[in-house]
Order: sequence, then structure tokens, then C-alpha cells
Amino acid sequence: MTLDIFIADTDAGIQACFPVFSELRPHLEQDRFLAQVRRQQAQSYQILAVRQQGAVKSVAGFRFAEFLAWGKILYVDDLATLSGETSQGFAGALLDWLIEHAQAHGCRGVHLDSGYHRHHAHRLYLNKGFQLSSHHFSLTFNA
Repeated sequence: MTLDIFIADTDAGIQACFPVFSELRPHLEQDRFLAQVRRQQAQSYQILAVRQQGAVKSVAGFRFAEFLAWGKILYVDDLATLSGETSQGFAGALLDWLIEHAQAHGCRGVHLDSGYHRHHAHRLYLNKGFQLSSHHFSLTFNA
């Protein structure tokens, strides 16, 4: 079956991605999702999605960024597939697209962070040539 890979940039396209994002980010609220994405788009955030038979199956939130450590990169903020739809190549197809997109835009690499518990995702990243190169530390404040 053919996969439809697209940038979700319309309100309807972004909203169609919410069910997948909510599995990865359960704190998200549907009524605030579109506004959040629109704010992040002002910071170069984009959503890449894969649709099959009219339904969004997998999403990747990404942005271009430049760092002293790495130069210009494509950073993947979010990568998720609907539960029950994993291991069908959806996330791999998105990663392939993102890697090509980064190369076409003069990036020196593609970077992402992943939770320790996401072993299935780690296998995909390693199979795509990613290296486990650092630990991510964070300090969270209650708002």
C-alpha cells in the first residue's frame, strides 16, 4: 500500500495528527493542540506525517537549529506511531524523509532525544545509523 507523507500545515492536517501525538505526549489537550503547534511553528517547528487509507499513522515534529557543538542540524522533537500500527515502516519512512530533507538543506546531521524506556524506537534509530552519543539532562519547573 502507498504511504502518503506530507507536511501538516493546515488546521485540519495538524488536528488529524493529534491522536498520534497524544500517545507520545499524553499531557497534551486537544483543544489547545493547534495553538501550541502554531506557536512552535513561529520557531521553525514543522509536522511531518504519514497517512495510510486516509488516517494519520505516524508523525514527526522537527525543526532546523544551529548549535556551536554541531553546526546546522535538523532536530526531531517528536516521533510517534499509533499503538497497534508499529513495526509497519511508518516511522522509518518518516526518518528516511527527514534525513534526506536535512541533507538537502545543508545540515550536518539529524539529532533527537529518546526516553530510556523506548527500546523499540532505539532499535529503529540504530538501524538508521544514529549513534547513542549523549545523555540529556533536564530541570523542570512547576508553572
